[in-house]
Amino acid sequence: MSETLASEQPPGQTVTAIIVHQPRREAYEEYERWLADIREACRQFPGYLSTDVIRPIGEHNSYTVIIRFAGVEQLRAWMDSEVRRDYLQRIAHTLEDGDRYVIQTGLDFWFAPPAAKPPKRYKQFLLTLSAIFPLTVAVPWALGPLAGGGSIAALLLGKLLVATLIVFLMVFVIMPRYTRLVAKWLYR
Repeated sequence: MSETLASEQPPGQTVTAIIVHQPRREAYEEYERWLADIREACRQFPGYLSTDVIRPIGEHNSYTVIIRFAGVEQLRAWMDSEVRRDYLQRIAHTLEDGDRYVIQTGLDFWFAPPAAKPPKRYKQFLLTLSAIFPLTVAVPWALGPLAGGGSIAALLLGKLLVATLIVFLMVFVIMPRYTRLVAKWLYR
């Protein structure tokens, strides 16, 4: 098992573990069953938020598993748990490079799973623009009555509300799903 900690996080902030496994191709079916089982076990831990899986694409044989927890300590409790160790022992015979993971915060995990070469900058730009542009149109329109106002304070508060909602939607709703949807194009 190897770990890289991208940055130390203050307690209470959302944190992401990006786990890379390279099961032998003949073990994919066994690995998929194991993945469903360990995902269910992970859900039982306090602070668990979500799991996303990027399956092998083309010639790549890496699975990238993205797990989000409400805070560093909750994620550490899962990553260092006896439960996770037991699950890893069950699948170790199928993994070519063992269990590798990085713990990250911020937005980098959208674009740089360690199993793949990061996508070209223009693809990151186009993907981000195609997600943000509709939000910059729809969110202010939907929050129109709340985002306007006569005073500078009301105007600034409205803008803060719009920006907060857009960032929340990008980080937690849109980009994790969108990058999975276009993964073939993005990582080609």
